[in-house]
Amino acid sequence: MKIAVVGGGSTYTPELVDGFARLAGSLDVTELCLIDPAGSRLDVVGPYARRLMAHHGHPGTLTWTTDLDAGLTDAAVVVVQLRVGGQTARISDETFPLACGCVGQETTGAGGLAKALRTVPVVLDVAERAARLAAPGAWIVDFTNPVGIVTRALLDAGHKAVGLCNVAIGFQRRFAALLGVEPGAVTLDHVGLNHLTWERAAYVDGVDRLPELLAEHLDELAGPVQLPPSLLRLLGNVPSYYLRYFYAHDEVVREERDAPTRGQKVAEMETELLRMYADPALTTKPDLLAKRGGAFYSEAAVGLITSLLTGDGAVHAVNLRNGGHLPFLPDDAVIEVSARVDRDGPVAVKAPPVGPELSGLIAGVAAYEELAVRAAVHGGRDRVYAALLAHPLVGQHEYAEALTQRLLAANAEHLAWAR
Repeated sequence: MKIAVVGGGSTYTPELVDGFARLAGSLDVTELCLIDPAGSRLDVVGPYARRLMAHHGHPGTLTWTTDLDAGLTDAAVVVVQLRVGGQTARISDETFPLACGCVGQETTGAGGLAKALRTVPVVLDVAERAARLAAPGAWIVDFTNPVGIVTRALLDAGHKAVGLCNVAIGFQRRFAALLGVEPGAVTLDHVGLNHLTWERAAYVDGVDRLPELLAEHLDELAGPVQLPPSLLRLLGNVPSYYLRYFYAHDEVVREERDAPTRGQKVAEMETELLRMYADPALTTKPDLLAKRGGAFYSEAAVGLITSLLTGDGAVHAVNLRNGGHLPFLPDDAVIEVSARVDRDGPVAVKAPPVGPELSGLIAGVAAYEELAVRAAVHGGRDRVYAALLAHPLVGQHEYAEALTQRLLAANAEHLAWAR
């Protein structure tokens, strides 16, 4: 069985490769193919990834290519993890909104929309090629941000796709460590939209242990998400780190104006990681890779792909059609929740109703995401403006107008219709 990784030249790819080499015991992966237009990166990442496979004794073949069609041919699963414009575009996404007093972030707000506009057309092209060339019934697993928007675009176009984020598996690991149990023993009630999620329960043997965690480890839970412990106590749940952009928006903007962007930091890490990867003696993951972001991505990806191909029915946090699961959203919205996954795909696990303290924000961002998909697929300045105006982090005509101008100017080289 062949698995294709689009964006395989990323410095983060070795994390995924290491996961397949260590964990894909029930998957007969005969070939892992890395695809990327940046041949110079592949010439470094590819040989290193091959050494990782060999280090773990995995019998599969590791290949790489700049030819998208060749890489997709006969793949049973296509993992999409690309970044259009690289870290340069990311740094732009993290800075241009600040001039309007809005948060600069690559997956939400105006920066997130800019990334969606660049990314959705490219991913749809990849998916259309995969539909012709990949193995019959091949799955597309999207890890490309903004995952919810990209996944919705794929599903709207009729592709067999599921979106994946590593936020939930990070919480699962953290909760398990605090409870002194194995990670697999913890099942989360993970609910919301991509990068707008809350952990409402942590079940161990059918018993919700989250109240115990909040009572005994409140500061330890609040610290990593950089939110006040009192907020978690009031909500009775644990928000993801990305909720800080909503709950502490102005504070984040002040911090961002006085600090290097995350993209700048990652760009420096990438330079050093590529230097490390070029060392023919390196056969394991360097510690620096853990700081690159995306913790437990490989475990999440391998687990999800295993369920899609074997039908084991395990529970994963994924992006899928709402289909009535959250009754306050349209059926065709894409949500991120805990779902049971088999060969037919994910089915959301039944969960308690979502209260107004969460549903209002979810509905507002879901409306923005619907408009963002329209803008990304069809283009047009008015569609960009409408999406920004609908976003809870923008929401004013003056800001939406100014951000539209800045977004289009910053991304003219990627958006032919905006030139």
